[in-house]
Amino acid sequence: MKAKEIRQMSDTEMKNKIKELKSELFNLRFQLATGQLDNPTRIKGVKKDIARIMTISKERAIHAEKEA
Repeated sequence: MKAKEIRQMSDTEMKNKIKELKSELFNLRFQLATGQLDNPTRIKGVKKDIARIMTISKERAIHAEKEA
């Protein structure tokens, strides 16, 4: 997921996407622990996607504070 795509999302869509990605991350970690994970690099990608969304969310919050 690219930052450009994330910036086009609304705040509620971003929150829902974070919940979805955290759930996926939990499942990936569970698969890793049980030895069923085929692509361990997917964990790193999901973590980065969560970080991107949270960063853009924080940027929006800071921007809204400055305008108020």
